[in-house]
Amino acid sequence: MAFGIRRPELERWKQDVQDGQISFLTHYWVDHRFPGCSTVTKVGCSDIDKLADWGSRYGLRREWLDLRNDYPHFDLFGDRQAEILEAEGRLDQLNRLTKNPNE
Repeated sequence: MAFGIRRPELERWKQDVQDGQISFLTHYWVDHRFPGCSTVTKVGCSDIDKLADWGSRYGLRREWLDLRNDYPHFDLFGDRQAEILEAEGRLDQLNRLTKNPNE
């Protein structure tokens, strides 16, 4: 189940993916198979080779691509999610979801 994103964010991500850009979308996520993970980042691009090449820079394997729909993507979560988002200068996407509300 995904939540914590606005429709315009999702639509922008979908359009960027369809346009062949490497695009990032981070949202809250609940999946019992991954205890302790409350967010996921989808890194998508309709150009599968471009996306696979991007992923290989971070040790992501082509066979890990989610190709089940019109928006091919890698799912990032846990420590690797934070490491990759930081390396890509996009840690703000994760920080806005994990920021302490008491700050």
